[in-house]
Amino acid sequence: MKKWNVAVFFGGCSPEYSVSLSSASGVILNLDREKYNPILIGITAKGAWYHYAGPVDKLLNDSWCNPADCTPAVLSPNRGDHRLLLLKESGIDYIPIDIAFPVLHGGNGEDGTLQGLLELTGIPIAGCGTLSSALGMDKDRAHRLVSLEGIRVPRHMVLEKGYEPASAKAFAEKLGYPLYVKPVKAGSSYGVTKVPQPEYLSEALSLAFQYDSQVLLEENIEGFEVGCAVLGNREPITGEVDEIELSGGFFDFTEKYTLKTSSIHVPARIDGAKAEEIKETAKRIYLALDCRCFARVDMFLTPEGDIVFNEVNTIPGFTEHSRYPGMMKAAGHSFSWVLTRILELALEER
Repeated sequence: MKKWNVAVFFGGCSPEYSVSLSSASGVILNLDREKYNPILIGITAKGAWYHYAGPVDKLLNDSWCNPADCTPAVLSPNRGDHRLLLLKESGIDYIPIDIAFPVLHGGNGEDGTLQGLLELTGIPIAGCGTLSSALGMDKDRAHRLVSLEGIRVPRHMVLEKGYEPASAKAFAEKLGYPLYVKPVKAGSSYGVTKVPQPEYLSEALSLAFQYDSQVLLEENIEGFEVGCAVLGNREPITGEVDEIELSGGFFDFTEKYTLKTSSIHVPARIDGAKAEEIKETAKRIYLALDCRCFARVDMFLTPEGDIVFNEVNTIPGFTEHSRYPGMMKAAGHSFSWVLTRILELALEER
């Protein structure tokens, strides 16, 4: 039986660099080694590429980038080569690549940039392609497309740098407080603020503009957040719906990665009919945004029972305790099985 070489990309030139190290560790440790041989490609926070040949625990403490374990490397752009080129002092060596598995979060990895490079090389991608990755990062355009499917999205306004403060204040008053200020293209709640009153609006906008040149003013949706893990290509399946219980505020970076004052319930504490409606809505969103292999669709459930789209994570967290593997586990699918199925789906798409 052929053993496939899987290029696992980790790190990345993004604020979410450290999150990627944890996710990639989870993927590497749970790959079926009888079928797959992981080829580790680390990208530093400054954007330098290396082939990493050291132990997984060096990812977790971020000591992986060192001369003993790393060789400078690049992908061959020649379509059909499917090679990682190792730039050694003695010359150029190479490792054949069968499948690429980007485990990068945020810009320069989850946003379609790496996916575009991989599509040029012709290497099958374990995950969403260029278009769906770019749409998943762009909250404005994702909302516009999903609304065309007849699915409710939050009301919002996009602000550019140099925006007119009076128009922003007027739209904020129209939405009402509290409201959210978000970078259009960022993940892990970086730059996101829940604004309780008008006097905090300017500060929230300044923070969001540190992460993107476009910023959203978005209405607050009453209720709670639910998520749905989706797996597949044209006929996707789902995991069980999960529910985020907050004691206050919103699901910011700290809460996402420590659950300091919040809880995640899998399955969600909702009736079966509503859970099925959420799953079907998640699949509609997934297909509308041209997603492939896997993604996590996040929505809100209002007190009236309305489902409101929040965002799609085309590379969700992949530690053993992350939401995506947790939802799939609740549906009876082990982490190892999910990873194997993702890689099978990548080959099917090819």
